[in-house]
Amino acid sequence: MSRLLQQFGNLFAFAMSPIWNYPERMQKVSRLLTRCFLVMLVISILVWLSQRPVFALRQVQIEPVAGQTLKHINKAVVRQEVLETVQGNFFSVKLENVKKGFESMPWVRHANVRRIWPNGLVISIEEQKAFGTWGGADSQQLMNTHGEIFSGRVSELPDDTHLIEFRGPSDAGQEVMRLYEKANAWFKPWNTEISSLTLSDRYAWHVKLSNGMKVEFGRDEESSDKNLTEERVARLFKYWPQVQDKWANRVDAIDLRYANGFAVHLASVNIKTSDLNGKKSESKQ
Repeated sequence: MSRLLQQFGNLFAFAMSPIWNYPERMQKVSRLLTRCFLVMLVISILVWLSQRPVFALRQVQIEPVAGQTLKHINKAVVRQEVLETVQGNFFSVKLENVKKGFESMPWVRHANVRRIWPNGLVISIEEQKAFGTWGGADSQQLMNTHGEIFSGRVSELPDDTHLIEFRGPSDAGQEVMRLYEKANAWFKPWNTEISSLTLSDRYAWHVKLSNGMKVEFGRDEESSDKNLTEERVARLFKYWPQVQDKWANRVDAIDLRYANGFAVHLASVNIKTSDLNGKKSESKQ
């Protein structure tokens, strides 16, 4: 017990004795203090330099991504807005905030921001490509080629711009675009294109072709058999010459919701029930 107390007393005396009585400890502390001073000096110099006027943002270069031209973005106006609103200089500006600011603009889909030494920014912009209207012909909402709804205005497009009319649930833009691409490929042999596509809340869908004909598909795309609709379209093409031979160009609507055939509707003709049944029996194969 006495030996333990003696060791404790020695440690206490060592700890309480002045540091200058131990040259080795004094050297270690001196080196540590010197290093801390140098680090603080370097940091102070860097902070001072970073705040010099030469690093204040003065140049903003706005450019389109490869393969695009900017049609709906006024470079001069946007450049001035950036210089007036962006906070910070070359070192302190937050690129993510600048990126978000650009992507909030109606006609900007994506933006990439990078620094240019010593006082500039370069913003590469992917501009929205309007492909159709969302909500019908009278809607002011636009949809791009990726099936995304954006807030650009129809009035900002050239008068001769051709837009597809899309309708559907608010979150179904990409699904509508997928269906459009499939249907457009199906009807290319008829030398016609899709002019409108509607997807109901129950995900039944139909299209209108550029020749004025309407095609009803129903909800087959949700079935477990993903080839069901393709098979019905193939059946339509197979027996279409027979329909044309009988009714020429009088068909204005096609219904593909039947399991073993399809139905057609004739424009401006009142068809008797017996005629309709005969027509269906001929088209069902």
